Amino acid sequence: MATTTNSGEAQPASTTETGAPQATRSTRTTARRPATGTRASSRAKTPKAPAGPKTRAEQAQELAERAVLVPVGAGLLARDNLISTVKGFATKYGTRESAERELKRYERRGARARNRFERQVRRTRTKFERELRQRRTRVERTVKQNRRRVEREVRSVRKDLEKQSGTISTRVERIVSEAQDRIGAIS
Repeated sequence: MATTTNSGEAQPASTTETGAPQATRSTRTTARRPATGTRASSRAKTPKAPAGPKTRAEQAQELAERAVLVPVGAGLLARDNLISTVKGFATKYGTRESAERELKRYERRGARARNRFERQVRRTRTKFERELRQRRTRVERTVKQNRRRVEREVRSVRKDLEKQSGTISTRVERIVSEAQDRIGAIS
């Protein structure tokens, strides 16, 4: 039995010790050949694409063809998409049971989304209320501390003023009595 290589030449098939045909070494090496080498060899074998229309008439013909083929192709693609969508709906909602099953599925999904949203709203509200209570408590505590501090300062200043007023009044009384004594001694 003969096998062919990549170049198309026939070679005799080699056999193993059991007598079964074995793939030739050249076929194995081409399978392991890097992709770049294969690509380069296939590129050399393929004919080059025409560079484009040469004359103005050919260019105009190509533009006219494109002007007609593009909308036709777009319309066919849209039609194919529409048909596949309609077929999908027909298979999904073809019978009453399948339509009801899909509606129940949508209902369950909607219920899950609603419940998730409600939980999130409750969680957010609870967090907001907790933070508000903590801030209020902090402000009240700060106001109380500041009030106590101001009251303490006022009492301290009042005591100092009373002390100083007592000292000043005794000094004034002493000065007044000394002045009266001097006036009385002069007269």
